[in-house]
Formats: sequence, C-alpha cells, structure tokens
Amino acid sequence: MEKREKLASRLGFILLSAGCAIGLGNVWKFPYITGQYGGGVFLILYFLMLIMFGIPVMTMEFAIGRASQNAPVRMYDDLEPKKSKWHIHGFVGMIGCIMLMMYYAVVAGWIVRYFVKFAIGDFTGATPDMIGEKFSLMLSSPAINIGYLAVVVIISFTVLAIGLQGGLERITKYMMGALLLIMVVLAINSFTMPGSKEGLRFFLLPDLDRTEKIGFAKVLMGALNQAFFTLSIGIGSMAVFGSYINKERSLLGESVNITILDTFVAITSGLIMFPACFSYGIDVSSGPSLLFVTMPNVFANMSLGRLWGSLFFLFMSFAALSTAFAVYENVIANVSALTGMGRQKTCLICGIGMFILALPCALGFNIWSAFTPFGKDSSVLDLMRFFVPVVLMVILIVGLIGFFK
Repeated sequence: MEKREKLASRLGFILLSAGCAIGLGNVWKFPYITGQYGGGVFLILYFLMLIMFGIPVMTMEFAIGRASQNAPVRMYDDLEPKKSKWHIHGFVGMIGCIMLMMYYAVVAGWIVRYFVKFAIGDFTGATPDMIGEKFSLMLSSPAINIGYLAVVVIISFTVLAIGLQGGLERITKYMMGALLLIMVVLAINSFTMPGSKEGLRFFLLPDLDRTEKIGFAKVLMGALNQAFFTLSIGIGSMAVFGSYINKERSLLGESVNITILDTFVAITSGLIMFPACFSYGIDVSSGPSLLFVTMPNVFANMSLGRLWGSLFFLFMSFAALSTAFAVYENVIANVSALTGMGRQKTCLICGIGMFILALPCALGFNIWSAFTPFGKDSSVLDLMRFFVPVVLMVILIVGLIGFFK
C-alpha cells in the first residue's frame, strides 16, 4: 500500500480544515439568516448546536479518517463490523460532494467576477438600477458563467495537482491568512459608519418578536442546519483531512480550534454587513441578493467604495475557493482510492468531469432558463440546492442503519 501523504504542520491542518468549513455559508447565508431569525436568539441557539452536535461530529469524523488512513470510500473497509452497511456512507458522501460542487463552483465564479469588476472600477458611481442590471446581465450570459466556472475549476485542480503540502497546504495558509486580515480591516471600517450601532444591535441583541414570527422550531432547526452546513461535516471532507494528520494530535482540541475560527469568520461577516446595511437603509434579511445586489449598492455609494468593494469580494473569493479546494480534495481522494491513479492524473480527469457536471447550473440562468423545476422564478440552482440537503439526509439515514446493524 502506498504511503499516505501527510500535512507538514499543525497550522496547515487547522487552516485547511477551517478553509473547508469557511465558505459561502459563513459570509453569505449566516448574516441574512441571522437577520431573519431573531438576531441574538438565533446566535445563542447556533452556539449551542455547535457545542452539542458540531464539535462532537467533527471529532468523530477526524477520528475515523485518522484510524483508517484512507479516503471515505475505503475508510470503512477495515473499521466496520462484518455485514454492516457503514461503507455505503463513503459513496453517498462522495456523491454529495460532487453535487455540491455542481452549483458551488458556479456561484464561486460569480464572486470572482465581482472582485474583478470592482477592481477595474466597473461599479464606481453605479445606481441601484444599474447594479441590478449588471447582475441580471451576468446571469443571462452563457460565456460569462462558463468562463468563470472554468477559472474556478482550473485554479482549484491546479493547486491540488501540485501536491498536498506544496500546493493545497501552502496556498491555503497564505489565502486564509489574507482572508482573516481583510475581514478585520473591513469590520473596523464598518464600525466607523453612521448606522453601525443600530446594525450591531440588530445583529447581536435577541429579538423575540422576529423569532416568534418565524416560529421557534424553525429557528432551532435553522441553527442546527447552519451548524452542520458551516462546518462541512457529514460529507467526508473532514475524514479526509483526519487521514492526513499524525496520531499525537488531540482531535477534540483541533475540532474546537477549527470551530472557533469558523465562528469568528461568521460573526465578523455579520459585523461587516449589518452596520453597512443600516448605514444605507438596506434590508439585511434580503436573502442571497444581499451579496450580489445589496452589498455592491453599499460600496457604490461609499467613500473609497472601489477599494472596500474590491477587498470585500477578494475575501469572498478566498472563502469560496478555500471550500472548493477542500471539497475537490475529497473528490480526488475518493477517485484515487477507487482507481489507484496518481494525484496529477486524477486531478486532470476529475477537473474535466466536474467542469462538465457544473455546466447545467451555469446554463440554467440563460440557455436553459425555461427549465423551472419548482415553478416560476426557480432555476437549476434551486434544484441543486434542494438535492444536496436530501443527500445529506440520506447520509444520516445510512449512518443510522449502519449503527443499528
């Protein structure tokens, strides 16, 4: 059996695992769902879900990966009792990762494009109507969607092909360091805005009226879903990283460190967005449009908006790419374990395959826009966002079956 690759340092493991956890779920979904679900009430429940479920599950996933020293599709071969069904989880997890990246890579491409457009000054002086039109034009262009999808896929698989230590670990260290620094700078800038106090109060203080309006059960489930989603647990990525670390490290301690770092990014994202939105009288619970319409409107009307907008979407690009690196690493680790192919060849084949599989989502807003799976105004993206939680639920059911068998 070929010797398993290892990460060079503890910091590399923490930042790589945190990079997998830190993604659009932190900086896109977390702020607006917090705004919708009652501010501080949601935050308290979210912290409880992390402690009660998130950290223990992450620790167990690390433990399985380290014990097996293999990819998820093979990690149960030597660990599961005879005639049990645990091994099915590895294949379902791999399918979940593939389905996730079929739309995540497209959205990551949008973010990279917004960074480029802000950097060249395309949003400077733009009116709200112009900003909305820019987003619509981007969605309606097959060339733009496919082009930036290709950029994300090429960057990701090039980094992974270089190697675990020389490529993935080294690039992630620099990228995560820059991400954290940019976030702190953006948060400090938001604190100086005239509406910052109102925004922070809305974000951090509990609002029982908002919680009651949504329903406590829904808010509780939202907190649980966000805890699992933001930590990227259950799909095998953390098990892969567990297989890359040495036995002398405390898995519980590393899980706590990663959760703290992930939570720091999520909270800081809210500290960036809420003061800015309140300063300019913009709805902070506007859903996904918060990122591609609301925030560009804020930066377009802000002093030095080109600079702050560029920094914001640069940090967003780093967050999206860090997750793409980690999930794609899961895919290539599984494919390599199944086929026995080397890293470079696996990256080439998987890169081409993942690009092709993501094309339906890239074309779902333009050429295939007539396809509305859930009725008017729905798209292929909505279909993929529906199926990924379904796959995660199948993973949970398979796990329970394996446990009781």
